[in-house]
Amino acid sequence: MPLAIYTSVFKNSSIGHISYYDKEGFEYHGQPEGSVMTVEFQIEGRDFVALNGGPHFKFNETISLVVNCENQTEIDYYWEKLGAGGDPPAQQCGWLKDKYGLSWRVTAAMLDEMIRDPDPQRRQRVLRAMFVMKSYILKPCRRCMRSVDRLIAMIVCS
Repeated sequence: MPLAIYTSVFKNSSIGHISYYDKEGFEYHGQPEGSVMTVEFQIEGRDFVALNGGPHFKFNETISLVVNCENQTEIDYYWEKLGAGGDPPAQQCGWLKDKYGLSWRVTAAMLDEMIRDPDPQRRQRVLRAMFVMKSYILKPCRRCMRSVDRLIAMIVCS
């Protein structure tokens, strides 16, 4: 069950009430009696409800969850855990798809601050470094913020 994996990856997470389909409404939902209909769960203390819509409804990029990390260790942890068995071509610029097809952005608040920097040259150097990364690596991004010379920034940041 995907939710068991998600709640094992995140602290302060749990699975709550589970509702099941019964015979009523089969002509509408088409789900076998006794299969899971909804699951209430928490991830990092936030409440969610998952609905089993059957094979007709698949995950796509219109829904994604963001994991805001404090440091590189957290980025690496969540990238490894959530990306395990996922879609490698979908791993780009801090985004990944897990093995169930759910999209995640694994990022750090400091990166959002960097790309909002009022200095357009620093902002562009950071973005250039981020765009070529799969999982974010904070050290080169920090270097890009400090680099003044464009040639040095291109060498150091990449």
